Amino acid sequence: MNSLISPDNTWVLWAFLCGWAAISIVLEQRYQWAAKVTGAIIALIGALALSNLKIIPTESPVYDNVWTYVVPLAITLLLYQCNIKKIWKESGKMLIIYLLSAVGTMIGAVVGFYLLASKIPYLGEVAAMMTGSYIGGGANFAAMSAAFDTPGDVVSAAVVSDNLLMALYFFVLIAMPSIAFFRKHFLHPYVDEVEKQEVKEGETAAASYWTHKDISLKDIALCIGSAFVIVAVSTSIAQFFASVIPTSNAFLSLLNTLLGNQYLIITTVTMIVATVFGDFFSNLGGAQELGTFLIYIFFVVIGVPASIQSIIMNSPLLLVFCFIVVLINMIVTFICAKLFKFNLEEAILASNACIGGPTTAAAMAVSKGWTKLIAPIMLIGTLGYVIGNYCGIIIGNFLL
Repeated sequence: MNSLISPDNTWVLWAFLCGWAAISIVLEQRYQWAAKVTGAIIALIGALALSNLKIIPTESPVYDNVWTYVVPLAITLLLYQCNIKKIWKESGKMLIIYLLSAVGTMIGAVVGFYLLASKIPYLGEVAAMMTGSYIGGGANFAAMSAAFDTPGDVVSAAVVSDNLLMALYFFVLIAMPSIAFFRKHFLHPYVDEVEKQEVKEGETAAASYWTHKDISLKDIALCIGSAFVIVAVSTSIAQFFASVIPTSNAFLSLLNTLLGNQYLIITTVTMIVATVFGDFFSNLGGAQELGTFLIYIFFVVIGVPASIQSIIMNSPLLLVFCFIVVLINMIVTFICAKLFKFNLEEAILASNACIGGPTTAAAMAVSKGWTKLIAPIMLIGTLGYVIGNYCGIIIGNFLL
């Protein structure tokens, strides 16, 4: 791959991922400029810059391991506070704006197709893939590419465009609470709450939020141990469903894809145990901190594949298509939020959950200090793993 650090230099790449995630957190908590940018974006920009400068590779088994092991553990740890009984009343309203945002993605895919179909080959398949990805996430993207048997080079180009557009859109979403237009036309109670918090002189809001807590060795042991157990059990359940459910027709194939999706099963199992054993999991110290650090590693990784050179050389029009989908998602989301009187924070996180998935939405909520919205958006965003495939198949079959 002609990078300074080779893809198989495992220890150095892990050192970069974890080290840069740690630096991003430190910068966010130490400097006001970094707090405004947020550590999540700093993590992403660092990876984006180094990969495009060919210092780190754009592909490596190390990055695959982050998706395979780190992301499931992060989801599990962050869902320990997800007691359905407690958050149902809070999340019900956000479900509406999320579904409206998903409709925006579908409209964007159709509009983009009709504008660019004559210029981009296999755009119907790409539209299905991007619909799944921009409602659910990477798992839906992979499912749609397989369902429509999309050529490998088209899938690779779409992945690059997807990652770069997603990274750029995060800048926009993170900046929105600071833009006068949005503050004027939307209610923003969570932003106001964070801004009213007492912050020590020379200390950022992020540092104020992530204060020192009493976390014992037993807490860490139970957090990590239980997370591994939940992920292992969930993965086994998903593999079981994937092996026993036939794929002889479209419905069974879709059912196989859904129930065989480890992220969907992990989310379901974690929410069940967090609800049934709510007192135990809600009192575990360190789960949010550990999960958040793992999320920052994830932010570093999603910045890596966004090769600007590859976009310019191979698929500029695919980037335009992704831009159309994201732009219309944003327009529909915020118009509906204004019409139905949703808060600015709810609209931002709903759009984020569609475009980036529940993990990025939860990470943004964490980095912004919108603590009451973390569990609801994680819960609602994971519904994208369910409906993303449905919507992708509908759009793909309609356009093709």
